[in-house]
Amino acid sequence: MTVAAILADKGHDTVTASESDTIAAVCRRLAEYKIGAVVIAGADGALSGILSERDIVRACAAHGAEALHSTAGQLMTRAVVTVTPDDTIATVMERMTAGRFRHLPVIKDGKLAGVISIGDVVKHRIAQAEQEAAEMRTYIASA
Repeated sequence: MTVAAILADKGHDTVTASESDTIAAVCRRLAEYKIGAVVIAGADGALSGILSERDIVRACAAHGAEALHSTAGQLMTRAVVTVTPDDTIATVMERMTAGRFRHLPVIKDGKLAGVISIGDVVKHRIAQAEQEAAEMRTYIASA
């Protein structure tokens, strides 16, 4: 199974923010869409970074409420690990585990094609395991 299969089910919609958005504004967006990270897009729409709930919590722990006045550009991760639609779920799991993060932007032809989360990966792995079990039951019943 590949990233493309996950995106085919969940869609390619992404929630973005700009580097100049305040952390308070980003928090409102995260809450509104019930998501854990936003992709930070540059003026040309290209991927500039990613900002997660964890980044915000760390900033609040270090700077208190003042962190909410910071900008997304100040707190975002700039060295973003990405995947392509052709990457396997095993590759995604390895990257998420190695980097200890839960969201990966998907890049196709140099452009943002979506974002997948650990929840998306788990959902698809469960569906795959259930399908394999059903196929095995059918095979055994027909033997």
